[in-house]
Amino acid sequence: MDNAAVIETRGLVKLYHRGDETVHALDGVDLTIRRGEMVAVVGPSGSGKTTLMNIIGCLDVPASGSAKINGVELAGLNEAGLLAVRRRAVGFIFQRFYLIPTLTVAENVALPFLFEKGAAADGSASAVTAALRRTGLGDKARHQIKNLSGGDKQRVAIARAVVKHPALLLADEPTGRLEPEVRDDVFALFRELTAEGVAVVVATHDLEAAAKCDRTVYLQDGKVVTREESWLFA
Repeated sequence: MDNAAVIETRGLVKLYHRGDETVHALDGVDLTIRRGEMVAVVGPSGSGKTTLMNIIGCLDVPASGSAKINGVELAGLNEAGLLAVRRRAVGFIFQRFYLIPTLTVAENVALPFLFEKGAAADGSASAVTAALRRTGLGDKARHQIKNLSGGDKQRVAIARAVVKHPALLLADEPTGRLEPEVRDDVFALFRELTAEGVAVVVATHDLEAAAKCDRTVYLQDGKVVTREESWLFA
């Protein structure tokens, strides 16, 4: 497996305007995340963590600087261009799961194929089956979401995120609502994915969760800081 960069940002800046005030949500962020890496991003509320995740997840664009996924420059892409990259390369896992309760487990996992056509859509059934098996849900495909435990709901969210084999998996507080043994299972799944070359980025306030990653990026006031400079160790 090569160690090519999946995420590469240089001088990344994102500005927000609040009345007459200009806020630097990101202020010159340089970051490289390679294939097979699991990287934690930590920082207090307002540190820029969510903004960074939104930009590398193709949900937002920077004010200036460069952000690339697999060498594709995101800065300057329109909404359709961002959507194309996001569908092709990015999977998302959220703390609140965001599953549709009226759909079965398998139907929730199949959602990323909803707007696909042709061969991609034709292969969705086998891809869903494979994703359910690898997350330990092979026998729960027809179960209703409302009947699942929190751990199983997170497994459904992971299966949905990886069903299209993304290059990048973004996980926002993925274990914050789970029991410790379930957290270990989730990180074991992440480790399987990195072994296959997926880059996994975990945004978290939990230092125990961050310690399970290969390295930790500390954000503060929109900038990458060292461990010693981080608010966590002040």
